[in-house]
Amino acid sequence: MTLFDPPAPLAERLRPRTVAEVVGQTHLLGPGRPLTRVLQSGRLGSLILWGPPGVGKTTLARLLAGEVGAHFIPLSAVTAGVKDVRDATAEAERLRGRGQKTILFLDEIHRFNKAQQDALLPHVESGLLTLIGATTENPSFEVNPALRSRARTLVLEALKPEEVRGLLERALTDERGLSGVTAEEGALDLLARLAEGDARRALSTLEVASTLANPVTPDAITEAFGRHLPQMDKNGEDFYNLISALHKSVRGSHVDGALYWLARMVEGGADPLYVARRVVRMAAEDIGLADPQALRLCIAARDTVEFLGSPEGDLALAQAVVYLALAPKSNSVYVAWKNALNAVREGAGPDGGSLAIPLHLRNAPTALMRQQGYGRGYAYYFDDPEGSFNQNYLPDGVQLDLYAPTGEGWEARVADRWRKLRDAHGEGEGAPD
Repeated sequence: MTLFDPPAPLAERLRPRTVAEVVGQTHLLGPGRPLTRVLQSGRLGSLILWGPPGVGKTTLARLLAGEVGAHFIPLSAVTAGVKDVRDATAEAERLRGRGQKTILFLDEIHRFNKAQQDALLPHVESGLLTLIGATTENPSFEVNPALRSRARTLVLEALKPEEVRGLLERALTDERGLSGVTAEEGALDLLARLAEGDARRALSTLEVASTLANPVTPDAITEAFGRHLPQMDKNGEDFYNLISALHKSVRGSHVDGALYWLARMVEGGADPLYVARRVVRMAAEDIGLADPQALRLCIAARDTVEFLGSPEGDLALAQAVVYLALAPKSNSVYVAWKNALNAVREGAGPDGGSLAIPLHLRNAPTALMRQQGYGRGYAYYFDDPEGSFNQNYLPDGVQLDLYAPTGEGWEARVADRWRKLRDAHGEGEGAPD
């Protein structure tokens, strides 16, 4: 760095120089923990480091390479391609001739497509390259199984607030940090909470706040941090965990939980129409006939979101979610439909095949079909209600128990009607009391 070069960002300046300086990840680096044992053995295999942003994946990869004395080649899957992998392989071949091992660090490995990931396989398998991939996405979905089987997946955790606070204190006292800067009471605690375990964002915010006020105040932290957007990877595991939490809160009739997870999704930038579609599904799957009005209201909420957009349409989503959480619950139709599909797929007939359609239920648009007995003896309900109930709607001797109503909400009335119909059809009891 020359006199005219800008200093490196605070987060870069404070990167740990040794494994002992790493903050957090004690489940990996504590006594007897996986990485500690690896470093003690001196044999480092390929790794996938999976964790949220700003928890030290890149730093840890660099330190591991230094600890085992390996050459370190960093690439980002955002900008790198197969050519870069070939160049890294050629460099590793040259160094292997001198007895030097090579670690290829591939940041955001999930950005590599299948072909690009496959290009790494022979070199990882031969031991020419030790791969350390870093990802914020679930490797089970984003890393090829063949590559994943050749690398050990280690999960890095978001830093705890007290760990982030300790790192911020180090930034104010370390010679590489913010010389001459102090912080008012409560400022570092506020930032440690806002950062949500992201050390890089915490340090970057502190650096900006130090230009706004010295001592750094809570107001300066708030201004430097900007609008707080909850962490959410729109196509990754966090996204689906949030929609799962929303769905399960609705199912569990927990209004506050449902509203909170909905707000997390909306504030995190989720597509409101996607959320609306999932809310419609909740109405069909978990409310069902306990409150048939729920599905109509959710369709109306979807239409409102489509018509008004966000943020105006978000209120309709909130209304639908509150309604669903408060509504009586029934998954009887959901279960009955799964039972019906299983009966079709597994074969409900005596020989394991599909059930034959009784002749009297078949359509008979031609004379030939009528001659074959199609439609013969069919009792039309409005002409002959009793005969309609007495005829079979499945082949002789076959009874399928697919639907069982609950006693929840409006479906309690359905259960009573269903019981009477079962009796009329001669199928006996079975409805809930």
